[in-house]
Amino acid sequence: MALYEHVFIARQDLSNAQAEGLIEHFGQVLKDNGGSVVDQEYWGLKTMAYKINKNRKGHYAFVKSDAPTDAVQEMERLMRLHDDVMRVMTIKVDVHEEGPSAVVQAKNARDERGSRGPRGDRPRRN
Repeated sequence: MALYEHVFIARQDLSNAQAEGLIEHFGQVLKDNGGSVVDQEYWGLKTMAYKINKNRKGHYAFVKSDAPTDAVQEMERLMRLHDDVMRVMTIKVDVHEEGPSAVVQAKNARDERGSRGPRGDRPRRN
């Protein structure tokens, strides 16, 4: 079986639970067709660079899978027919990278920065 990475964008008016339910649903489609989900991540509601179907924001999801081509094609077909899914991108990879994706790593790094320190001995502006 081949290794794939999928990113899809769901409509902005879904709740977080509904968006995560979509990830589970499409993961089950892969499993039903002989594949397996290696990892999945919900990236959250993000603002897009341009409108898609009159939506300015979307729920982003990332799925790593190990599945035969037929299973991936069936999942993509169902995603494209689903009203809540606006965009789908699937790429074939040689090896899945260990650990969280770059998007999650960047979010964690931003959270770890903390707040500004005390002003201390900085001179006052006139």
